[in-house]
Amino acid sequence: MSNDLVRPAVPAAGTPAAAVAPGTAVAPGTGGGSEDAAGTRSALRPALEAVLMVVDEPATEEHLAKVLEQPRRAVADALRELADEYTIQGRGFELRLVAGGWRFYTRPEHAAAVERFVLDGQQARLTQAALETLAVVAYRQPVSRSRVSAVRGVNCDGVMRTLLQRGLVEEAGTEPETGAILYRTTNYFLERMGLRGLDELPELAPFLPEAEAIEAETQEAVPSFDPDAPDTDADDTTTTEL
Repeated sequence: MSNDLVRPAVPAAGTPAAAVAPGTAVAPGTGGGSEDAAGTRSALRPALEAVLMVVDEPATEEHLAKVLEQPRRAVADALRELADEYTIQGRGFELRLVAGGWRFYTRPEHAAAVERFVLDGQQARLTQAALETLAVVAYRQPVSRSRVSAVRGVNCDGVMRTLLQRGLVEEAGTEPETGAILYRTTNYFLERMGLRGLDELPELAPFLPEAEAIEAETQEAVPSFDPDAPDTDADDTTTTEL
């Protein structure tokens, strides 16, 4: 009988861990911690890119780590690696840390091209839902998305994104109590409406409920409005030129 030691079976490359028989030894280099860590990083980077593509506000490292179920340090390192990579490659966008969170932004040197696309290339008519949302922002500015949604009684996230893309509204700081982003109308809005200033808006504000009334109403009738519900305005096809 040979005295040679019996070598443990080595699973083929790409074999799932569950496919290896219990007790089977894994040869060095076929499943070590260093390769696992590298695999985690390689999977984490595209996952971060996918999530950051759809965020409306800067996402914190803690939130991203929780969503992706990864250590905060690994997420922070991957974010900085991506930011450096985009800069080195000269991409038209950058990954920036702003107000404690990460978000994609277009690079300042391409601002003119972006502005032409948004203001000149987006001449499609606004839907009735967009016009109503724009009116709420105009008369209640600065106002948060949740307040706008409360006034209209439906989720307005999609419509607000459209107004932002058209350059009709813009961010105007944050609400001290909640930290929510506030929005206001832009000079382009005044230009399109033919107004010299907001003081020329028709006297419509008295017919809109005050902030306190909005909060009281939403607290008393929570089932009637779910801020996480799908944007029902997406089905509104009524359009108006603006």
